Amino acid sequence: MSDIAPPPQDGVLPVELRSALEERYLAYALSTITQRALPDVRDGLKPVHRRVLWAMRELKLDPGAAFKKCARVVGDTIGKYHPHGDQSVYDALVRLAQDFAQRWPLVEGQGNFGNIDGDNAAAMRYTEARLTEVARLLLDGLDEDAVDYRATYDGTEKEPIVLPGAFPNLLANGSQGIAVGMATSIPPHNVAELVAAAKALLADPAADTDALLAHVQGPDFPTGGVVVDSPSVIAEAYRTGRGGFRTRARWAVEDQGRGTWIAVVTEIPYLVPKSRLVERIAELINERKLPLVADVRDESTEDVRLVIEPRARTVDPVVMMEQLFKLTELESRIPLNMNVLVRGQTPMVLGLKDALRQWLDHRREVIQRRSQHRLDAIVRRLEILDGLLIAFLNVDEVIRIVRQADDPKADLIAAFALTETQADAILNMRLRSLAKLEEIEIRREHDKLTKEGEELRALLGSEARQWKRVGRELDGLAKTFGPDTPLGKRRTSFERPPDGAAEAMAEALVEREPVTVVVSEKGWIRALKGHIADVSGLTFKADDALKLSFHAETTSKLIVAASTGKTFTLDAAKLPGGRGAGEPIRLMVDMDEGAEIVDVFAHVPGARRLVVSSDARGFVVAEEQLLATTRKGRQVANVEPGVTLLRLAPAQGDTVAIVGENRKLLLFPLAQVAEMARGRGVRLQRYKDGGVSDVKVFTLAEGFSFVTNSGATWSLKSEDLRDWLGNRAESGRLPPRGFSAKNRFGG
Repeated sequence: MSDIAPPPQDGVLPVELRSALEERYLAYALSTITQRALPDVRDGLKPVHRRVLWAMRELKLDPGAAFKKCARVVGDTIGKYHPHGDQSVYDALVRLAQDFAQRWPLVEGQGNFGNIDGDNAAAMRYTEARLTEVARLLLDGLDEDAVDYRATYDGTEKEPIVLPGAFPNLLANGSQGIAVGMATSIPPHNVAELVAAAKALLADPAADTDALLAHVQGPDFPTGGVVVDSPSVIAEAYRTGRGGFRTRARWAVEDQGRGTWIAVVTEIPYLVPKSRLVERIAELINERKLPLVADVRDESTEDVRLVIEPRARTVDPVVMMEQLFKLTELESRIPLNMNVLVRGQTPMVLGLKDALRQWLDHRREVIQRRSQHRLDAIVRRLEILDGLLIAFLNVDEVIRIVRQADDPKADLIAAFALTETQADAILNMRLRSLAKLEEIEIRREHDKLTKEGEELRALLGSEARQWKRVGRELDGLAKTFGPDTPLGKRRTSFERPPDGAAEAMAEALVEREPVTVVVSEKGWIRALKGHIADVSGLTFKADDALKLSFHAETTSKLIVAASTGKTFTLDAAKLPGGRGAGEPIRLMVDMDEGAEIVDVFAHVPGARRLVVSSDARGFVVAEEQLLATTRKGRQVANVEPGVTLLRLAPAQGDTVAIVGENRKLLLFPLAQVAEMARGRGVRLQRYKDGGVSDVKVFTLAEGFSFVTNSGATWSLKSEDLRDWLGNRAESGRLPPRGFSAKNRFGG
């Protein structure tokens, strides 16, 4: 009796919604990841690109062959291999042919394939295409059992699972894609540099990323540009497979005579449409957000040429361009997220070394398979040649058997111990093949194939020979795509941004004036003109009072610290004036619900702060790490539930003074506190109950001062502090007599 339940009579099958959604969404996610969005690490292609190239190869659109309509290519691709929309397949084909999108185009196009302005290609019925030499390298070996094949979606055709890939396409051309819960973004690179790094990896498999970066400088974009990241940032990105590259336009100053000049942009960042860039600059000029720029115009022909006119001849070109870099896509961050399919199945984020290793391993496997395929063909041919030689040595007997025997094939096999293949070859041989010269040619071919077979067996039996063959292939790539060739010459360079350019730009846009910043208990902020010594007479809203005030300048960056461990950045020049009560800081930044303002202070370049949370954990951080670039702020202190950020004390000195809610005081060297950019930090003081009350940093040789109960300042010399000096994470002792009952160092 079957255990399968009969279908319900009403035709409705009850299914648990959660399990059904999980199952269906997982299937969709896996399909998107493996069949659409992520490239294979071995050939650097997504399925749609691989199928387009395969369809073009089947159409015999080899380099040098006649062009064929793209509509023909798209039709074969979607009809045989890729059952998706024709426009999406054509868009993929177009991208493979755009020399401003692909560093090393895989398709040679004829007709309108779009441009760097962002204009679309002509319809597929108007354009034509064929494969490039780079694509030929990727496809080379498909007829020699180099890779596995699988049935197409309808089972009537076959397609390669991966291409042989005799070209480092993943890193050379890069890839962009968005899947479910993951994405990939790989910029293009220079082939000569990749080959040099691959050869270094062959010579020393244990070489680390730093050794490979001696050869790979960084990305090499088809549109050129200048990468302005530091070498350490670039190295970390390639080490982890995640990061990004700040890429700027290439520009120069052209003298117009009589002291006038213009800035000319000749290269723009990768994947930035030129027309949109020009429109954005024009909008900012009209909105008066670019006070140093008078006009922008596009004088591009085949080469990019954007002309930017300054407002006056006295404008500093560097400051003007820095302003443009900050506000427009003349500077763009190109992300690096090397998320790829390993062995065509497993999504993984790989570093530079692992990506090159996977490609080299694939090339070795391809060489093994091609060598075995060739060896099998040689063995079959030698078998036939051996039979033909037997026929030549016994030509009279062979002729007699063929003329007189009822079953010549069987008699030949019996007479000369031949195989069926050899007997068939003898029977299919033409009479002209019995000539003496033909026998000599067969012996010559036999010797040649025997020698080649021995070499192939030696190759298949030696891993060292296989890697040597891979190295010879790399030498060929280096020669074809070397830095001295027109296609192989590096287009992207590396520079450091001008020192102090950001500060100069801020000063150029804002008149530098002294201000006094006032913050109330409820988080309202304002800026009073001038440096005011006494702010006790200021008025506040009902139930509000002064929290803190400090002197700054209109060019200052203000850092706001919240109890959640986040910091935010405000421009002093944009603060409301001192006529009213100011504005709430919460309206200026996206502060979390329930977060309290811990501190506000003016950023001092090069300064450091001691970050302390209420659970007595802390670390030292450079103030540059506290600056946030967005309204959402920057998470600096990782605080657990129930814990808050307590202080961002200036780290000026060599000793930390910390007092707990249990009224225990501890002094210890600042050097014992780790310096970090973000985290929880280390334990500063240990308590049985409670947490931190106050903390400060001072110089031990100058003595330690605090405010007494009477409001006076009391100082102790270093020799008087022996009882409280200790090490980090100790409990401490009760403070000196007269220490403030408020348990604060400053009253």
